[in-house]
Amino acid sequence: MRLLSLEKVEVHYGGIRAVKGIDLHVEEGELVCLIGANGAGKTTTLRAISGLAHAGGRILYRGEDIAGRRPHEIARLGISLVPEGRGVFPQLTIEENLAMGAYTRSDRAGIAADVDRAFTLFPRLKERRRQTAGTLSGGEQQMLAIGRALMSRPKLLLLDEPSMGLAPIMVDRIFEVIRLIASEGVTMLLVEQNARLALEASRRAYVLESGLVTLSGEAAGLLHDPQVRQAYLGE
Repeated sequence: MRLLSLEKVEVHYGGIRAVKGIDLHVEEGELVCLIGANGAGKTTTLRAISGLAHAGGRILYRGEDIAGRRPHEIARLGISLVPEGRGVFPQLTIEENLAMGAYTRSDRAGIAADVDRAFTLFPRLKERRRQTAGTLSGGEQQMLAIGRALMSRPKLLLLDEPSMGLAPIMVDRIFEVIRLIASEGVTMLLVEQNARLALEASRRAYVLESGLVTLSGEAAGLLHDPQVRQAYLGE
């Protein structure tokens, strides 16, 4: 089943066309990645899907056009964003940040179970559960941002640059969790600067250049595409 489809989606910032009429889709249960250089329009695409950027064209979620919906309405539909830069609430504790991720829910037992699940995924957060988020390392904040997003039990998880600024050992842990979440059937659209990691983790991929989709296909195939290898894999 097709969970998400973008049809001729455009995003303008003033007179600048950041996204220039792209088409892409994500099937239910897939992990799909967007790769491309800085400024290609990857983050803007995620912001358009989540309602944080006004978009032209059609954004179909479960067949319904959600373009123009407010962010909180889109979140209630089951779309959750892990933003670039993590976006944790620095003055709140880890537990309070996780609770914020469940603000659309009222099932206390389920929320408590999902907090435990977050602590199972990220034991380091459990050790620091009463520590304020602003005192955490970058990697710990990324763990918290992912855990918080999962608290809404999303049908579609949008991940924006989860490895940015992290030490290699932390990047490995974050991608280990991303693969685990994908294996449990959570549909994901991943934006990631590390093209090799993104392609190795994903089923399908799109390459964005200057606001346009220039390549798409099976991620394993794009890993061996000469154009991709030269432009994004440093070969």
